[in-house]
Amino acid sequence: METQAFKLTQYSHGAGCGCKISPSILDKILHSPLAYTPDARLLVGNDKRDDAAVLNLGNGTALISTTDFFMPIVDDAYDFGRIASANAISDVYAMGGKPILAIAILGWPIDKLPPEVAQKVLEGARAICAEAGITLAGGHSIDCPEPVFGLAVNGLVDVPKLKQNSTAVAGCRLYLTKALGVGVLSTAQKKGLLSAQDAAVALKSMTTLNKLGEVFGQMEDVKALTDVTGFGLLGHLAEMCEGSGLQAVLQYDKVPVIEGLQNYLEQKCYPGGTQRNWQSYGHKIAPLTDEQRYILADPQTSGGLLVAVAAEGAPAFEAAMVKLGQPLTAIGWLQAPREGQPLITVV
Repeated sequence: METQAFKLTQYSHGAGCGCKISPSILDKILHSPLAYTPDARLLVGNDKRDDAAVLNLGNGTALISTTDFFMPIVDDAYDFGRIASANAISDVYAMGGKPILAIAILGWPIDKLPPEVAQKVLEGARAICAEAGITLAGGHSIDCPEPVFGLAVNGLVDVPKLKQNSTAVAGCRLYLTKALGVGVLSTAQKKGLLSAQDAAVALKSMTTLNKLGEVFGQMEDVKALTDVTGFGLLGHLAEMCEGSGLQAVLQYDKVPVIEGLQNYLEQKCYPGGTQRNWQSYGHKIAPLTDEQRYILADPQTSGGLLVAVAAEGAPAFEAAMVKLGQPLTAIGWLQAPREGQPLITVV
């Protein structure tokens, strides 16, 4: 059967991490009047807005556990499996950990799409898991009105090397490991406006594993870490600021952006998730231009890592990244709260 004939994005109402429930609605879902009694072994749990749960195993090592799944962001089934898997595994890297095992989550409209297409999704997932050095060991599937795929992933980290999004300190320099804009490009694709060249750029970004997170876990000067996904750069930076009790200043001209994005913004190719994001946290941000808002609040699928590095360690960090062939430039900094100033200011 020719699986390429089935365009997966036509079978879903959303795309990738743009499907995520907005931060404001998620707050209501997670709020509970019942007292929360955390497990004493739980280093990171539901009481924190981090990328994964972390359980202390009592031997100096912690178990990282996470899950992530969404609807197709590309038409090709194999690539959908790759993107969804890279995105899910990223949560382990975002804690400074090493992934060790994955389980698949599959929802499939069996009356609309043949099983051969789902098979291609799983083949893509296995390819990315192999690249990460882990096994796709099993999973669970249901009959679902729209195609949904993702992974539950486990990882390990030495407890002292665990990275969180709430442990930044004043003066930290901020770095971002992938350029922004895949939400805009995916919207352009759904509108039939995306060039083949730009589609390849987006695919490469979304299927690139955030293996640098494991490297960052070994760096003492990396004080906080998170990945940038459906809430956009501003949303995930806001979580870092609020968790750490700090404010941020972003240098807009330093933020990496996918080349040629302006062309699609002019054609109004911004996802609905951008507006939902802004409605959720825009009141915490200093006034922005429309372009800044469309880029900085753009929902990223399998986005890069947002890294907070101690100011005194920033030169050594940048030198290390050059040696790894991943040169990074600071995009801003964190500072102690200043009365009357917004949580995030863009200059």
